[in-house]
Amino acid sequence: MFSRKTGRRPLARPINKPVKTPKITAGAPGVSTDGSDGGYNAGIAVFSYIVGGIIVWSLIGWGLDNLWGTRWIVLAGALLGAAGGFYLSHMHGLTSNRLSADDGNAARGPSKDEEQ
Repeated sequence: MFSRKTGRRPLARPINKPVKTPKITAGAPGVSTDGSDGGYNAGIAVFSYIVGGIIVWSLIGWGLDNLWGTRWIVLAGALLGAAGGFYLSHMHGLTSNRLSADDGNAARGPSKDEEQ
């Protein structure tokens, strides 16, 4: 286990072996940046941000209500959690309108075809 020359333990991994770096993604977890997965993952992410915010801040409000003997802080916490969830969704770009595959160049309004 110890080297005879140095008297130290060998390294756990070879020095010349590259270290794997974690993949860094922009935006919300589970939502691709190229938009290839439709809106399902983005919808789930928005839902989880909002519901998670409501649950966490309601529990904080419930604890403060029990501590201070009030009854309204749990409601304020739920509203704050919902607003925070919407804010996080917006900041991660999950609530923005994405252009379709034709880059939005389709004609708007009624068709201007000739009558037959």
